Amino acid sequence: MNSLIKPIIALAALGLAQLASAACPEYMQGEYRKLHSKDMINICELMENKTVLVVNTASHCGFTSQFKGLEALHKKYQDKGLVVVGFASDDFKQEDASEEKAAEICYLNYGVTFTMLSPTPVTGDKANTLFKALAAQSEQPKWNFNKYLLGKDGKVIEHFGSMTKPESTKLTRAIEKHL
Repeated sequence: MNSLIKPIIALAALGLAQLASAACPEYMQGEYRKLHSKDMINICELMENKTVLVVNTASHCGFTSQFKGLEALHKKYQDKGLVVVGFASDDFKQEDASEEKAAEICYLNYGVTFTMLSPTPVTGDKANTLFKALAAQSEQPKWNFNKYLLGKDGKVIEHFGSMTKPESTKLTRAIEKHL
């Protein structure tokens, strides 16, 4: 009897893993490299059953100071189920050529502790899979620091442009409503 239990448990675990994978939208399945690191981040695992704020960032932009507000949102709401994810990008020619310098700006200058990913395209045909889906569900980023609030199902709830500051009432109300 004991020899049958282990294979049954293994099959059940495999089935649960496949079920969890199936619950994650295809456009979120995959891994991205963490900024200035060899570590990979599985987006499905990071965002699983969470409200998510996805932001395209750049280290030399007039909106770069929004890192401070994004970090404040992360600290205020992370225990309530919010995940903030920054996708560094040079699509608008404002990301530092040195990933080390970009990381320094994020982590040292602005104290970022939320997940920051290495530079990746976020617009056009070369956009990463997640940003292609975000554009299809709402709109493509027109500049750096576009914010996409995603529900626990991974779908866009609302898009906020660069001019919307992280501490804006409109954004914080939307976050609070969906936590």
